[in-house]
Amino acid sequence: MGTLSYSMSISLDGYIEDPTGAIGFSEPDEEVHRFANQQTRETTAFLFGRGLYEVMEEFWTAPERADGSEVEAEFAREYTATPRIVFSDSLESVAPGCRLVRRADAVDEVVRLKKETDGDLAVGGAGLAASLLDLIDEFRPRVVPAFTGGGKPYFPLGADLRLRLLEQRAFRSGTVYLRYERLR
Repeated sequence: MGTLSYSMSISLDGYIEDPTGAIGFSEPDEEVHRFANQQTRETTAFLFGRGLYEVMEEFWTAPERADGSEVEAEFAREYTATPRIVFSDSLESVAPGCRLVRRADAVDEVVRLKKETDGDLAVGGAGLAASLLDLIDEFRPRVVPAFTGGGKPYFPLGADLRLRLLEQRAFRSGTVYLRYERLR
Protein backbone atom coordinates (compact mmCIF):
# COMPACT_ATOMS: atom_id res chain seq x y z
CA MET A 1 0.00 0.00 0.00
CA GLY A 2 1.30 3.45 -0.89
CA THR A 3 2.05 6.26 1.52
CA LEU A 4 0.59 9.67 0.74
CA SER A 5 2.99 12.38 1.89
CA TYR A 6 2.82 16.16 1.78
CA SER A 7 6.20 17.84 1.57
CA MET A 8 7.01 21.45 0.80
CA SER A 9 9.38 24.15 1.95
CA ILE A 10 7.73 26.49 4.42
CA SER A 11 8.67 29.66 6.26
CA LEU A 12 9.16 29.50 10.01
CA ASP A 13 5.76 31.14 10.37
CA GLY A 14 4.11 28.39 8.30
CA TYR A 15 3.73 29.68 4.73
CA ILE A 16 4.67 28.13 1.38
CA GLU A 17 4.36 31.51 -0.40
CA ASP A 18 4.82 35.05 0.83
CA PRO A 19 1.93 37.58 0.59
CA THR A 20 2.87 38.37 -3.04
CA GLY A 21 2.86 34.68 -4.06
CA ALA A 22 6.66 34.50 -4.26
CA ILE A 23 8.66 31.49 -3.03
CA GLY A 24 12.17 32.94 -3.26
CA PHE A 25 12.61 32.72 0.51
CA SER A 26 12.63 28.92 0.20
CA GLU A 27 15.37 28.52 -2.41
CA PRO A 28 17.49 25.62 -1.13
CA ASP A 29 21.24 25.63 -0.77
CA GLU A 30 23.21 22.71 -2.23
CA GLU A 31 22.94 20.53 0.90
CA VAL A 32 19.14 20.86 1.09
CA HIS A 33 18.87 20.44 -2.68
CA ARG A 34 20.79 17.15 -2.53
CA PHE A 35 18.38 15.98 0.18
CA ALA A 36 15.43 16.92 -2.07
CA ASN A 37 17.08 15.03 -4.93
CA GLN A 38 17.26 11.90 -2.76
CA GLN A 39 13.60 12.27 -1.77
CA THR A 40 12.68 12.61 -5.45
CA ARG A 41 14.56 9.39 -6.28
CA GLU A 42 12.46 7.64 -3.62
CA THR A 43 9.14 9.04 -4.91
CA THR A 44 6.87 6.74 -6.88
CA ALA A 45 4.73 9.57 -8.27
CA PHE A 46 4.13 13.29 -7.80
CA LEU A 47 0.54 14.47 -7.35
CA PHE A 48 0.19 18.15 -8.26
CA GLY A 49 -2.55 20.70 -8.36
CA ARG A 50 -2.55 22.92 -11.46
CA GLY A 51 -0.62 25.83 -9.94
CA LEU A 52 2.35 23.89 -8.63
CA TYR A 53 2.40 21.68 -11.73
CA GLU A 54 2.76 24.74 -13.95
CA VAL A 55 5.58 26.19 -11.83
CA MET A 56 7.46 22.89 -11.54
CA GLU A 57 6.99 21.82 -15.14
CA GLU A 58 8.05 25.13 -16.65
CA PHE A 59 11.16 25.40 -14.49
CA TRP A 60 12.43 21.80 -14.24
CA THR A 61 11.86 20.76 -17.85
CA ALA A 62 13.53 23.87 -19.32
CA PRO A 63 16.68 22.95 -21.32
CA GLU A 64 18.91 25.11 -19.11
CA ARG A 65 18.11 22.90 -16.09
CA ALA A 66 19.95 19.99 -17.70
CA ASP A 67 22.93 22.30 -18.29
CA GLY A 68 22.76 24.07 -14.92
CA SER A 69 24.63 23.24 -11.76
CA GLU A 70 25.21 19.55 -11.11
CA VAL A 71 22.69 19.44 -8.25
CA GLU A 72 19.98 21.15 -10.35
CA ALA A 73 20.66 18.95 -13.36
CA GLU A 74 20.36 15.87 -11.15
CA PHE A 75 17.01 17.07 -9.77
CA ALA A 76 15.75 17.84 -13.29
CA ARG A 77 16.63 14.28 -14.40
CA GLU A 78 14.93 12.73 -11.35
CA TYR A 79 11.89 15.00 -11.66
CA THR A 80 11.27 14.23 -15.34
CA ALA A 81 11.79 10.49 -14.75
CA THR A 82 9.10 10.43 -12.03
CA PRO A 83 5.47 10.02 -13.10
CA ARG A 84 3.42 13.16 -12.46
CA ILE A 85 -0.33 13.18 -11.96
CA VAL A 86 -1.99 16.58 -12.34
CA PHE A 87 -5.36 17.27 -10.74
CA SER A 88 -7.13 20.07 -12.58
CA ASP A 89 -10.53 20.96 -13.96
CA SER A 90 -9.19 23.82 -16.08
CA LEU A 91 -6.32 22.17 -17.99
CA GLU A 92 -7.12 20.38 -21.23
CA SER A 93 -3.76 18.61 -21.58
CA VAL A 94 -0.49 18.05 -19.73
CA ALA A 95 3.11 17.45 -20.76
CA PRO A 96 4.59 14.05 -21.66
CA GLY A 97 5.32 12.05 -18.51
CA CYS A 98 2.21 13.52 -16.86
CA ARG A 99 -1.35 12.31 -16.55
CA LEU A 100 -4.38 14.56 -16.12
CA VAL A 101 -7.13 13.74 -13.62
CA ARG A 102 -10.14 15.94 -13.01
CA ARG A 103 -10.08 17.59 -9.59
CA ALA A 104 -13.56 16.27 -8.83
CA ASP A 105 -12.11 12.73 -9.08
CA ALA A 106 -9.09 13.43 -6.84
CA VAL A 107 -10.17 11.55 -3.72
CA ASP A 108 -11.26 8.42 -5.60
CA GLU A 109 -8.08 8.47 -7.70
CA VAL A 110 -5.80 8.84 -4.68
CA VAL A 111 -7.62 6.08 -2.78
CA ARG A 112 -7.06 3.82 -5.81
CA LEU A 113 -3.41 4.85 -6.14
CA LYS A 114 -2.72 4.18 -2.46
CA LYS A 115 -4.22 0.68 -2.78
CA GLU A 116 -2.39 -0.18 -6.02
CA THR A 117 0.98 1.48 -5.40
CA ASP A 118 3.92 0.58 -3.24
CA GLY A 119 6.02 3.57 -2.34
CA ASP A 120 5.66 7.27 -1.75
CA LEU A 121 2.97 9.32 -3.46
CA ALA A 122 4.07 12.90 -2.95
CA VAL A 123 1.37 15.59 -2.85
CA GLY A 124 2.49 19.02 -3.97
CA GLY A 125 0.48 22.18 -3.52
CA ALA A 126 -1.50 23.49 -0.57
CA GLY A 127 -4.87 23.44 -2.32
CA LEU A 128 -4.59 19.84 -3.44
CA ALA A 129 -3.23 18.80 -0.04
CA ALA A 130 -6.18 20.46 1.68
CA SER A 131 -8.63 18.55 -0.52
CA LEU A 132 -6.83 15.28 0.28
CA LEU A 133 -6.19 16.04 3.96
CA ASP A 134 -8.03 12.97 5.26
CA LEU A 135 -5.87 10.71 3.06
CA ILE A 136 -2.44 12.13 3.92
CA ASP A 137 -0.31 9.72 5.94
CA GLU A 138 2.81 11.84 6.47
CA PHE A 139 3.64 15.54 6.61
CA ARG A 140 7.21 16.43 5.64
CA PRO A 141 7.84 20.17 5.84
CA ARG A 142 11.28 21.65 5.24
CA VAL A 143 11.19 24.66 7.56
CA VAL A 144 13.25 27.55 6.22
CA PRO A 145 14.65 30.12 8.69
CA ALA A 146 12.62 33.02 7.29
CA PHE A 147 9.38 34.79 8.17
CA THR A 148 7.01 35.86 5.40
CA GLY A 149 4.44 37.58 7.60
CA GLY A 150 1.60 35.94 5.70
CA GLY A 151 0.84 34.30 2.40
CA LYS A 152 -0.41 30.83 1.54
CA PRO A 153 -0.32 28.50 4.59
CA TYR A 154 1.16 25.00 4.46
CA PHE A 155 -1.58 23.60 6.70
CA PRO A 156 -5.23 24.31 5.93
CA LEU A 157 -6.66 26.83 8.37
CA GLY A 158 -8.73 25.15 11.04
CA ALA A 159 -7.23 21.69 10.42
CA ASP A 160 -7.27 19.46 13.49
CA LEU A 161 -4.30 17.12 13.10
CA ARG A 162 -2.51 14.91 15.59
CA LEU A 163 1.02 14.04 14.50
CA ARG A 164 3.96 11.98 15.77
CA LEU A 165 7.53 12.95 14.89
CA LEU A 166 9.30 10.19 12.94
CA GLU A 167 12.42 12.00 11.75
CA GLN A 168 14.17 15.31 11.94
CA ARG A 169 17.26 16.71 10.28
CA ALA A 170 18.94 20.09 10.59
CA PHE A 171 20.98 21.54 7.74
CA ARG A 172 23.89 24.01 7.96
CA SER A 173 21.69 26.69 6.35
CA GLY A 174 19.28 26.53 9.29
CA THR A 175 16.61 24.68 7.32
CA VAL A 176 15.06 21.85 9.33
CA TYR A 177 13.37 18.81 7.79
CA LEU A 178 10.57 17.30 9.87
CA ARG A 179 8.76 14.07 9.09
CA TYR A 180 5.51 13.43 10.94
CA GLU A 181 3.17 10.47 10.87
CA ARG A 182 -0.50 11.24 11.13
CA LEU A 183 -2.15 9.68 14.17
CA ARG A 184 -5.60 8.35 13.33
